[in-house]
Amino acid sequence: MISLPGTGNNILILQTSISNKKNFCRPPFQIKRIKADRKMKNLPHLILSGLLVFMSCHSQTDEKLETRKPAVAGAFYPADADILRGDLEDYFAEAKVNVTTGHVQALIVPHAGYVYSGAVAASGYNQIASENNYRRIFILASSHRYSFSGAAIYDAGHFETPLGQAKIDLQLARELNEKYDIFTFNRQAHEQEHSIEVQLPFLQYRFGNDFTFIPVLLGTHSAGDCRKIAEALRPYFNKENLFVISTDFSHYPDYDQACVVDKQTAEAIASNSTELFLNSIEKSMGKNIPNLATCVCAWPAVLTLLYLTENDPSIDVRFVEYKNSGDLGSTDKSRVVGYHAISFSRNGKTTNAGDKEQTMKQELFELSEKDKEDLLSIARETLTSYVRDREIPPLKEGGFSPALIKPCGAFVTLNKEGQLRGCIGRFDPDEALYKVVQDMTISAATRDYRFTPVTYPELDDIEIEISVLSPMTRIYDIDQLVLGKHGIYIKKGMRTGTFLPQVAEKTGWTREEFVSRCARDKAGIGWDGWKDAELYIYEAFIFQEAHGK
Repeated sequence: MISLPGTGNNILILQTSISNKKNFCRPPFQIKRIKADRKMKNLPHLILSGLLVFMSCHSQTDEKLETRKPAVAGAFYPADADILRGDLEDYFAEAKVNVTTGHVQALIVPHAGYVYSGAVAASGYNQIASENNYRRIFILASSHRYSFSGAAIYDAGHFETPLGQAKIDLQLARELNEKYDIFTFNRQAHEQEHSIEVQLPFLQYRFGNDFTFIPVLLGTHSAGDCRKIAEALRPYFNKENLFVISTDFSHYPDYDQACVVDKQTAEAIASNSTELFLNSIEKSMGKNIPNLATCVCAWPAVLTLLYLTENDPSIDVRFVEYKNSGDLGSTDKSRVVGYHAISFSRNGKTTNAGDKEQTMKQELFELSEKDKEDLLSIARETLTSYVRDREIPPLKEGGFSPALIKPCGAFVTLNKEGQLRGCIGRFDPDEALYKVVQDMTISAATRDYRFTPVTYPELDDIEIEISVLSPMTRIYDIDQLVLGKHGIYIKKGMRTGTFLPQVAEKTGWTREEFVSRCARDKAGIGWDGWKDAELYIYEAFIFQEAHGK
C-alpha cells in the first residue's frame, strides 16, 4: 500500500508551486492550513458565528443562497461569455469522436488552463452521446489549496460562470453532508479552487444550463477515506448520473518522461484495480524522476472512482486522448504537465443480487465453424495491425452471420510457447460479438497488467484462443458446477472474480479448489470467501488457432 500524507485533521498540503517556474495546472499560491473538524458542522449557527476564523460554517436554516462566483475566469479560461463559447466550439469541433461505446458512466478529464488542456477535456466530454441526459452530475476533484479529512460538498448556493448559473442539487448535497461524517461543508476550500469550476463551462456547452451537479472536493490523502466516500456515493453510481473526475496527470517532468509516466498511470487506471493504481503511483514516484512532483494530482478522486468500478464486468475503460503541455500551449518541454481523457462506460448489464433465477434471460446460441474462423481472423488481423501500426482495422458486419452480430460476452487469450501472454474479456456487453472480440484482442495484447504489451517480433509465436460466453446463471450449491463445462463468477460486495471453464481442465483442481482459488486469487475475498458470496456459472465456446496459423 502506498504511504501518502494526510490522515489527521491538521494536514499540510505538500504540492506547492515552485517560484519562477511555470505551473500548467494553477497559479502560484502560499500553502495554508485548515482544521476540518466535522463535529463543528452540527453546532448551532449562533455559537459558530463568534468562533470561526479559518472555517466558514453553513446552516441549512439560512434562506438566502450564496452564489459561488467564478474564481479563475480570465485566468484559466476567458471571462467573456462570447469568447469562451467560441473557444469551446473550437475545442469540440476538433475533439475525438466515437472512441467510447455504450453508456458513459464516468469521465476522467483534465482541469488546467484551457489553452493547455481544453482540447483533451473536450474529447472526453465528446464521448457522451447526444441522447444522454443525466439526472445529475457528480464532479469529484481534489483540493489544491487546503488539506482536510474526507470531502467538502458545497451546499450554500449555486456556482456561476460566464455562461450563466450552474445549479447544484442542494437537497441532495445537504442530505449527503448531514448523513455522512466523511462529508462536510467547507466554504473556504471551495472559494478559490479551480478544479471543479473549470469543468462547468464544458458541461454548460454540452447540456446548456439544464443540469444539476454535486461538487465533491476531496481534501483527504487517505485511501480509507476514499473508500468511505465511494461507499456513500455508491447508490448514485448508476445510469441516471454522470461522474466526472477532474485531474491532471504528471507534473513537471520533461516531455519524454511525462509520456512514459502518464502511460503507466493510465494503464493502471484501465486495470480497474485500486491496488494496481496505488502501486503504480508508488513505483513511479520511487524512480526519482527529475522534477516529477506527482503522477496524477487528484489521485484520491481517481481512487474513489476505482473503488466504485473495481472488478465490475459491465464497466469498459477506454483511453480517449492524451497530450501534455509540451504538445499544446508551451514551447518549454523540459517541464510539462500531462492531460488524459479516459471514459468509463457500461457495455453490459450488472447482475441482480436478489434474483434467484437466471440473471440473464438470453438463450445460448450456436457458433458455426465459419463463425469461429471469422472471429479468429478478426482477432489475428487486429492483433497484427494494432501491435505493428497502432491502427484498428475497420470491420463490416455485412458478411457476418447473425450470431456474430448479436451482443455477447467473450474473452480473448494470447498464448506464447504454451504460456499465457495476456487474457482479458467482458460479460454480456451491449455490443456485437465480432466487435467485442476485436476490442478484447487489443486489451489482451496491451492492457493486461500482468504482462508487458505484446511487441511486433512476438507475433509469429503467439496463438489466439477465444472463449465466447453464455449468459450467467445464479447457483446456490457448488455441486451445480460441472468442471470443464462451467466457468465460475464470484461476487461479494465490490469484489468480483472469474475463472473460465478451461482453467479446471488445465489445472486438474477439484470443484472446491476451483471455487476457492477463484475467491482467493481473483476476487480477493479469501479461500472460504465464496461461502457467503454470490455464485454464477456460465458456459463457453472455446476455440483457437491451429498450430502454425
